[in-house]
Amino acid sequence: MSRLVSLLIVIPLSILGVALAVANRKPVTVSLDPFSPAAPAFSVTVPLFAVIFAALIAGVVLGGVVTWVRQGRFRREARLARRETRREAGREAGREAGREAGRDNRRADAGRDAGARALSLPSPRN
Repeated sequence: MSRLVSLLIVIPLSILGVALAVANRKPVTVSLDPFSPAAPAFSVTVPLFAVIFAALIAGVVLGGVVTWVRQGRFRREARLARRETRREAGREAGREAGREAGRDNRRADAGRDAGARALSLPSPRN
C-alpha cells in the first residue's frame, strides 16, 4: 500500500522535474562576485534547471540541518529518560534477583530440613 502511494507521488514529481528541465535548458551565468558584475572574479555558466535543482536541494539539506539542530534538546531529553529507565530497571532487577535468591535459599533450607527428617532412622518401638 505504501509503495503504491509512494509511486503516486514520485511519478508525477519526476514528470514535473523533467518538464522543468526541458523547458529551462538555456544557459545562465551564475556570478558570486557582487562588486564587479561586468567582469566577475568567479562565475559559472550552467543551464537554468541546474540552478533551480541546486537551490531546491540546498534548501532541503539546509532545512533538514536546521530541524535536526533545533530538535537536539528533545533527543537529549529522550536519551536521558532512556538512561534513567534502564537504571531503574537494573535496580528493580537487582531487587527482584535478591528476593528470588532469598526464596531459593528458604526453599533449599526447607528441603534440607525435610530431607534430614526423611533420612533419619525411625524411633525405636518398645
